[in-house]
Amino acid sequence: MKNIYRPVTLLLCLTLLISSCSRKKDRFLNRNWHTLNTKYNVLFNGEMALIEGHKEIEASYKDNYWKILPIERLGVKKAFSFDETPQSPNFERAEEKAIKAVQTHGMKIKGKEKNTQIDEAYILLGKARYFSGRFIPAIEAFNYVLFKYPGSSNINAAKIWRAKTNLRLENEAVVLKNLNSILSKNNISDENKVEAHATLAQAFINLEVSDSAIVHLKKAAEITKDDMFKGRLHFIRGQLYNKKGFLDSANSAFQKVIDLKRKLPRAYRVNAFLEQIKNFDYNQGNLSALSEFFKTLVEDRENRPYLDRIYNVMANHHLTLEKDSMAIVYYNKSLRTKSQDLYLNALNYHSIADLYFEASNYTLAGNYYDSTLTNYSKNTKPYRQVKKRLDNLQDVILYEGIARTNDSILNLLAMPKEALNSFFMDHIETLKEKEKEEKERDQEKRIQSQGTDLKTDLALLKNNKGGGFYFYQSTTVAYGRGEFSKLWGVRPLEDNWRWSVKKVLEMTEGTMPIQTLEFSMAETLTPMFFIDQLPKEPEAIDSIFKKRNFAYYQLGLIYKNKFKDYKRSKDKLEALLEQNPEERLILPAKYNLYKTYVLLDNALLANEIKQHIIQDYSGSLYAQILSNPSEALEDNSQTPQARYKGLFKAFERANYQEVIEGCEIEIIRYEGEAIVPKLELLKASAKGRLYGFSEYKASLSYIALNYPNSPEGKQAQDLTENLLETLEKSDFETLTSGNNFKTIFKFSNKETDAINALKTTLKEAILKEEVFGLSLSEDIYDINTTFVVIHGLKSMSGALGFAELLELEASDIVEKPYFAISSTNYQTLQVHKNLENYLKTIKN
Repeated sequence: MKNIYRPVTLLLCLTLLISSCSRKKDRFLNRNWHTLNTKYNVLFNGEMALIEGHKEIEASYKDNYWKILPIERLGVKKAFSFDETPQSPNFERAEEKAIKAVQTHGMKIKGKEKNTQIDEAYILLGKARYFSGRFIPAIEAFNYVLFKYPGSSNINAAKIWRAKTNLRLENEAVVLKNLNSILSKNNISDENKVEAHATLAQAFINLEVSDSAIVHLKKAAEITKDDMFKGRLHFIRGQLYNKKGFLDSANSAFQKVIDLKRKLPRAYRVNAFLEQIKNFDYNQGNLSALSEFFKTLVEDRENRPYLDRIYNVMANHHLTLEKDSMAIVYYNKSLRTKSQDLYLNALNYHSIADLYFEASNYTLAGNYYDSTLTNYSKNTKPYRQVKKRLDNLQDVILYEGIARTNDSILNLLAMPKEALNSFFMDHIETLKEKEKEEKERDQEKRIQSQGTDLKTDLALLKNNKGGGFYFYQSTTVAYGRGEFSKLWGVRPLEDNWRWSVKKVLEMTEGTMPIQTLEFSMAETLTPMFFIDQLPKEPEAIDSIFKKRNFAYYQLGLIYKNKFKDYKRSKDKLEALLEQNPEERLILPAKYNLYKTYVLLDNALLANEIKQHIIQDYSGSLYAQILSNPSEALEDNSQTPQARYKGLFKAFERANYQEVIEGCEIEIIRYEGEAIVPKLELLKASAKGRLYGFSEYKASLSYIALNYPNSPEGKQAQDLTENLLETLEKSDFETLTSGNNFKTIFKFSNKETDAINALKTTLKEAILKEEVFGLSLSEDIYDINTTFVVIHGLKSMSGALGFAELLELEASDIVEKPYFAISSTNYQTLQVHKNLENYLKTIKN
């Protein structure tokens, strides 16, 4: 009988199960079956995937303690993303489960959802999209809950998560309105209160309203049961107090973080300690206790991952105590930790560079500024500031290197033979010591390597199945020979084979072994080896001398104008004048030395050198400036750029002498500033137009040499290498070659009336002539000569007989001497200013 009931019972259960799977029937069994299946199967798996995905985010997120920490550890690259690919497989799984819950267990009957877990599914869907960084689709999911399930117990959670999503979309005003409305109600759980207060705090942080943010952070910290989250909230509160300058309140907040001890990650605790140290009162605090605390932090093994920041804070501590050398030690210790924090590395390099810069060690400062740039993010203010200072230091590094090297060579050349020999003997001994140290290090490495190889040998012997005596095994013998050769090289079979003199060169077939001395380089060196390398020719020595002097001059200007280091500028210029420099450097060096004395308030020396310049260089522009500065440097209201623009317009009007004189004054006025190379290049162009190729070439060489790192210096170098070669040829082509000729009248620059009268007559004649399309110009030839030029003639004979061509009858024109020239030869004439040569060519 029992056997009959069993299949009946199973059949009945199966029937009930099948009937309960229907989502179209509003029955108790159907509703509960789908609800339970949704909650404990589909949504449970989805929520587990969401938790795992959230853990992945938290584990990969790196806090930036240089800024106010965000309340939520969520790094999102794209705020407005519609990409359907989640950033984590776990979030993809969570979203799939949420969708599956809706599609397979939803029981919408007569427009009403009978499965009470579907609102949970939509919230899970929104969270999965939120953590994937797809905020607009996330808002759609939360809005669906609000609009379709207004009576849901999760309505507050949906509102808060929608507010969190709006915050990510930078809709702070909407967030404040919605969350304040939620918090004003009483029917909100503690969990939702924490989320609401934390989200409001983040909104106020974004809006930079610190007071309100601190209030909500405190409320969230009081309610939450999550110690890790509580510690983060207290830390952020401490950061905000620091930002407002409330150091006591900040220290109190950081202490709450410290008091949580091991309930939160070590990073919070260590950084809370460091923030308290930054707030230390150096007027009333206990320095010895602080030093002991530093020692405790460093010695704690658990703090090893944070030594980079600890050493940086210790360096700043010593800097505050004006112990610069100790500060540098700890900045370097921080760097040696090989920190992954690029901003911290940049701060360390930057601080060291600034210390060396303030100590006037510009070369070393430049090296550290260069390292600073590799760690700062580009297009940031700190990067631009360091880049500007480093650009200024490049010239210092360049010229200091030249001065140091050439000084060394000149000092050696000035030594007596005995002193020179003794100097290089000491140098050789130093080289030997260094080489000995290197050999000892190499030997240590070799011994370590041999230890490793010995283990390998033992392993080979142990694994050798044949066994037996070492020299009966061909494999191990061959291995031993190879290792001997690597260590000792090829050695003859004789006594004292270890000596280095016994090493034999590799032998090839048909050659005899050759013994060579395996002495080190230092062993073979003699003083004469170095002495022979010193320059002997007067031209080479003179070149070194000139380069050294110019480097001193440039350093004097740079220290004075760019770095305001007047003492160092004075030292360089005084040293230059004591070294019998070339004539072109003496006067500008003395003038700048005078200005340096003035800046150093040394009136006696300033007046002495001023009178010397006025008396001995009375015709110079410098003497004029010192005699009557108000007249020479009048109109000081314009900017350097405005002055350059005015001179450039004068250049376009062909007032070349005005440009040259104006540039010379402005170069003295703005000596050392960025505008000077531009003025030099403009002056070079004007001198080229007025004085010809040789002056232009010399001016470009001067600019390329004096301002090598400026754009104008590089342009001058490019012109020297590429353009001047094409202009260097001064020979004229065949007089009649070409199809474009000019007729030229030569005048003195003082014959203004005659020039204007001729131009007026020629213009009238040219207007009547309609065949050839002639034109007229007034061209400067040199400082004394002006040409009136007729352009557009087609042949040499036509250019010579242009008066008949235009039927000119005025006697002052017909009788005026003129000559004809092709366009190509006219260019050569203007470039090289060789009119006399051309006129002789015409006569011949």
